[in-house]
Amino acid sequence: MRTGTLGSFLALLTLLAAGPAAAQDGRRPMTVDDAMDMVQISDPLMSPDGSWVIYSRRTLNWDENEYETEYWRAPADGGEAFRFIGEEGGSQFQFSPDGAFLTFRRAVGGDAGNGDGDSGRQQQIFLMRTAGGEALQLTEHATSIARYRWAHDSSAIFFQATDEKSEEVEKEEKKGADAIFVDEGPNGQTASNWSNLWVFDIASKEERQITDAEVIIGSWDISPDGQRLALTARSQNRRNDAYLYEIHLADVETGELTQLTTNRAPESGVSWTPDGSGILYTAADDRRWMNRNTKLWLLDPTLEEHRFLSSAFEGTPRNPVWSPDAKTIYFSGQQATNTNLFAIDVDSGNVRQLTEVKGTLVAPSFSADRSTYVYSLTDYRTPSDLWVGRLDGSEPVRLTDANPQVKEWQLAEMRVIDWKSRDDFTIEGLFHLPPGYAEGERVPLVLNIHGGPAGSFSNRWRPSYHIYAGLGYASLSPNVRGSSGYTDHLREGNTVAEGDGIGFGDYWDLMTGVDRLIEDGVVDPDRMAVKGWSYGGILGGWTITQTNRFKAASIGAGVYDWTSEYGPGFNNDVRLWHIGGTPWENPEEWRNQSALTHAANITTATLLIHGINDTTDTEQQSMMFFTAIKDIGKAPVRYIRFAREPHGFREPRHQRTRDVEELRWMQQHVLGEEWTPWERPVEDSDEEENDKTNETTSDGS
Repeated sequence: MRTGTLGSFLALLTLLAAGPAAAQDGRRPMTVDDAMDMVQISDPLMSPDGSWVIYSRRTLNWDENEYETEYWRAPADGGEAFRFIGEEGGSQFQFSPDGAFLTFRRAVGGDAGNGDGDSGRQQQIFLMRTAGGEALQLTEHATSIARYRWAHDSSAIFFQATDEKSEEVEKEEKKGADAIFVDEGPNGQTASNWSNLWVFDIASKEERQITDAEVIIGSWDISPDGQRLALTARSQNRRNDAYLYEIHLADVETGELTQLTTNRAPESGVSWTPDGSGILYTAADDRRWMNRNTKLWLLDPTLEEHRFLSSAFEGTPRNPVWSPDAKTIYFSGQQATNTNLFAIDVDSGNVRQLTEVKGTLVAPSFSADRSTYVYSLTDYRTPSDLWVGRLDGSEPVRLTDANPQVKEWQLAEMRVIDWKSRDDFTIEGLFHLPPGYAEGERVPLVLNIHGGPAGSFSNRWRPSYHIYAGLGYASLSPNVRGSSGYTDHLREGNTVAEGDGIGFGDYWDLMTGVDRLIEDGVVDPDRMAVKGWSYGGILGGWTITQTNRFKAASIGAGVYDWTSEYGPGFNNDVRLWHIGGTPWENPEEWRNQSALTHAANITTATLLIHGINDTTDTEQQSMMFFTAIKDIGKAPVRYIRFAREPHGFREPRHQRTRDVEELRWMQQHVLGEEWTPWERPVEDSDEEENDKTNETTSDGS
């Protein structure tokens, strides 16, 4: 782990103080609208021969209050990119292993009675030649296709789909017989169906059902010889029972299921070795559901024995990919605030770091021979773009420059700092300063709290840092105990087995970081705010019941009374790790660790935000907390409820309102200013239409 010393930190401040004119230099502060108008590049997929890449390009359509996604194709050597898929779009793009075809899911008109997809539309598989041409609908399955994979010899496509309802059930549902029997059969808190696996033959255009079981399927993969399927599945759909996912084998010919694991740890991400001798999977532990970083395991399906592969890697591995000879696994690994590409030697378990970026590098797709890969790269000053890298170490090739307008904006300066917290924990965090910061000046602070609790702040582009910096704020974003990407010791630091659970040690991790900045003479202790979403809202709500040091708080999508959330929301993490027991077994702790219990302590001006359709942390939690603060009457409070929104907001106008109103609240209560927000620029619709007519598409839609 890199450490930050007081001397090096002050040296940075001196450097910044020397260049305020350079920080201005014709650039302007960033706005909420700048952030919303940025192009988002994602979903890169490399062709099997490594010669080209397709990727998604998401842009804002303000008039329609939605984001639009286009799919583009670019040569891997960095030539000119062009739009490849028409307006109908798609999802889950895959190449056939022989490289001849590209497939994807696309919504088609369907029977709303099936309950699959939005507005009754079904997801079916479409196929087009990789050279371009018209996309043709390949499948006409009775229900929506969820996930699919090509057979290794390109002769067939395997897919997962929910079971079809009988005609009688559909007729009754249309007449109103749609009561939900919670946690019975395939139902959880909402109506659901069992899912099974099928195979579609490319030559005959015929489909055949493989499994016929009452299961909920998680991840799955096809063996290289096409005769077996590895899958994770469970036989009930209770919301808090993900630990019941176990690895099974399915015989492709007979559909017979054989269970390979039996424990209380949720396995996922199954992937066959290229030689078919083993199954790679991810789990935090091989016995119990543990609050630890994800790990890689290798299972021998014949002996039904497994071994721990990633013991030499401390951090969080993602996107594991096999080498063709089954000797190496490549993965994107987060360690502290950076993510790089790593390789594990399967026999020895030794780990090699293949890239050395200070930022976030994620490589989700490789060529078939694994010599070439496409990756996204971002850091705190650079939005994510796509690059092509090679394992031979040759110079990478940049594919996209999606947001050149960033050069026009004043950006925050950032460094990673660390400090000692209580219980001998060393905590690391990102510290952002306003552009042109003058040494010795004390500036207002926004304390950010990440989601999770197992989330983390990493070295990547995040517009809010720069927007707040443009208004003169510094930002501190601590990776408190419980964060991923560090050690299991830190990850388990917010569990009752290792400490006091959430709201205690993690609270002190926040406050000791704030104290560090005040002692360094950088932050004004009389102008501080705290903000967070999800777990950030939970810990933010707890924080303002424990201290009156913050002038303002913006907390969203949180839980403030654990007992009332026990049924409607997730409770496995609280029950197993962060409080312990149940509300009837351990009622005092469930009550004591709820912010609502201590609401009478709040003197901080509090803004609450929640989506009405949030099923992760239910919306009634914010209504309770708002009502309590309002009734107590010791602090200003405002609650904004957003129609239709789930846990993560989707609608652009809601996102803008959320962000602008948060800034207005901070300006009013931290700085004492009646702030006037930016006006949304008027778009030139005619110019947009002209741009669309000049685009090239290849799928004929």
